[in-house]
Amino acid sequence: MHSALLAIDLFLVIEKLVLIVGIVSISLVIAMYETYAERKVAAFIQDRRGPNRAGPFGILQPLADGLKLFMKEEIIPNTSNRFLFILGPCLAMLAAMMTSAVIPWGGTLNVFGREVNLQIADINIGILYVFGVVSMGVYGIMIGGWASNNKFSLMAALRGASQVISYELPMGLSLIALLMLTGSLKMSEIVGQQIDSWYNVLYQPLGFFIFLVCAFAECNRTPFDLPEAENELNFGYHQEYSSMKLGFYLFAEYINMFISSVVMATLFWGGYDIPFVNDASLTGMGNWLVLLQGLSLFIKVAIFIFVFMWVRWTIPRFRYDQLMNLGWKALIPLSLVNMIVTAAIVLLKTNGWKF
Repeated sequence: MHSALLAIDLFLVIEKLVLIVGIVSISLVIAMYETYAERKVAAFIQDRRGPNRAGPFGILQPLADGLKLFMKEEIIPNTSNRFLFILGPCLAMLAAMMTSAVIPWGGTLNVFGREVNLQIADINIGILYVFGVVSMGVYGIMIGGWASNNKFSLMAALRGASQVISYELPMGLSLIALLMLTGSLKMSEIVGQQIDSWYNVLYQPLGFFIFLVCAFAECNRTPFDLPEAENELNFGYHQEYSSMKLGFYLFAEYINMFISSVVMATLFWGGYDIPFVNDASLTGMGNWLVLLQGLSLFIKVAIFIFVFMWVRWTIPRFRYDQLMNLGWKALIPLSLVNMIVTAAIVLLKTNGWKF
């Protein structure tokens, strides 16, 4: 009996370890090639060629950039706090990666007669976990800017911290309205409710729009990239960083963009559900169905990532007062109205009204 329990636990540990390594590796590769995609999208919009020297069509350019970052000299300023200076980019990278733990990446695989869920941790408070981890990202920015002992870095870190905190409020309020409809914090259950049904974006279009705008601000993407506004702050909160410490900060931004896209696809666009197809009718396909569902999720994510890049090369950067006004005077009131209207509709439906 005891040996059977130990065997089950061992299989579970191996299964979760393989999932963690696989998801982290995929996230890093996607983040790496997001830099390539961004330069190609920018080139297309600006009528240029983009990277085309390293490998066919320039597809080895991210590897060349990564090698360059590895080979650059590590510089730590003498007047900086050495421990915190190293901790800052590590925290930013860790916070970016940890969010992926509660994302359902697909259905249930059958591996040698054993069912394997493509989700690292299917916890009851999945969305709260996402918010808890996302809020850790602000420490990476703040610690890195302060530990550098550089006034420009500190100013940029203060900007970044206040921006992230300001836009977390409307993002959270937009999700409260969604939770009223779904009645669950569990990510797998939210996806399950959308499979072969209407997607949540049709019930919560305003909530999705608010979440999307806040995602741009949380990822420090244009037009909300004021913590890195080169013309005002030299290079922002990571001005004193070099080599892979700088690489960690840059990678964290692209991983955040990828994970934000996954979260939006999961909460509002059906997650791994295959659109316009009845997934229940394909259950006989077995593991092929799971692979198709994973592909469906990644196509949705790719569309969101393209939108992130499209906006960057289309809309100019806001002034800082405009950024704060948008967050506090526009998005928070809108999200409150959305939440109250949703609560009223849910209350009327529970009392027997039909819509």
